[in-house]
Amino acid sequence: MKRIKTIINGIIISTIFLSCSFQTGLDVAAKKDFSMLKDKKVGVVTNHTAISVKGEHIVDLMHERGVNIKAILAPEHGFRGNIERGVVIEGSNIDPATGAEIFSIYGNNRKPSPEMLAGLDVLVFDIQDVGSRFYTYISTLGKVMEAAAENGVAVYIFDRPNPIGRLAEGPLMQPEFVSFVGQYPIILRHGMTIGELALIYKDMGFINAADQLELNIVKMANWNPEKPYADYKLPWIAPSPNIKNVNEALVYPGTCLFEGTNFSEGRGTVHPFEWVGAPYVEPEKVIAELTKRNIKGVEMEPVTFTPIDIPGTALNPAYKDIECHGLSLTVTDPVHFKSLEFGVHLISVLIELYPDDFIIDRPEFLGNLWGNKKAAKMFSEHKTAEEIIASYKDELDNFINVREKYLLY
Repeated sequence: MKRIKTIINGIIISTIFLSCSFQTGLDVAAKKDFSMLKDKKVGVVTNHTAISVKGEHIVDLMHERGVNIKAILAPEHGFRGNIERGVVIEGSNIDPATGAEIFSIYGNNRKPSPEMLAGLDVLVFDIQDVGSRFYTYISTLGKVMEAAAENGVAVYIFDRPNPIGRLAEGPLMQPEFVSFVGQYPIILRHGMTIGELALIYKDMGFINAADQLELNIVKMANWNPEKPYADYKLPWIAPSPNIKNVNEALVYPGTCLFEGTNFSEGRGTVHPFEWVGAPYVEPEKVIAELTKRNIKGVEMEPVTFTPIDIPGTALNPAYKDIECHGLSLTVTDPVHFKSLEFGVHLISVLIELYPDDFIIDRPEFLGNLWGNKKAAKMFSEHKTAEEIIASYKDELDNFINVREKYLLY
């Protein structure tokens, strides 16, 4: 067994290469019998996605190995991941397996309170992210780090793959558009893992008391971000009710933008984000226009769907009980497909083909997703997709340069 320690900005990152097979940060920590948590009072920030390559949940593994779990903190969608987006969860209950108290940190207080952290020595963070700034787990990450720093609690990140890889897209989040779907000044599609984001949050001072935080990253073994997620044969555990597969995660950075418009992003169907449309759309015309733009890495097919209420997944979706026509999207090149650029082109085509029907009816929310007010303004001024994409090039290039020293793989 060989142990390698790498110093990154004063933080010790421990990696144990145990075999040539892929291992999550959880697997690496479990192989050490969670020795870093020995004799510690531990809180776990997690949900149903924190599984080993064998399908074992972090709480079960830690409990079996004698880790003293005192608290479990659950993000949006709850500890079991079965609660619809935006639903506030209050109060606490007890996990019957460990006796640990379960707290929601997606209630009125989205930052762990001193009472939640009382008596803890360590917080372990292990949640599967999907690689987009507006996915709230990375907002929770920063709030957890900040609370830990302020209360003298160490943080361990058990790292996981970014399922949409290293490719980066989009503008920076501007301060006036900060929300829980965009908490920190990173680009829309960041191309980083949770562990890498934690390093940049701390080192760039995105959180209060950053210099007081003891941050430890347990790296994955044998993960290559330039390979498709599917190559690792990991079971896909839906991180939230509407990201049911990797294809949906891949299109999400672009098709989520439609939440700011009167074009359905597919909620209320069995294929959210990969089925998109509206009653006024003629799919063949839209596909023909997009095909002219030589967009690579995605297959587009016409689809007709009717959004409905799906308890626990989508209530009152756009165009509820109304037949919509649109596109079914299948990513054919998961490493190189630029989903945000695709979303920009699709909005541009809809404005061109349906100027009296397509509306950006929630420009402020589109600003929250985009990170600034430029998108809604440029679309309203009928700027081309190429002009809109070029508008964030400098921000994107600068972020890619900055993130370079924080990449662990």
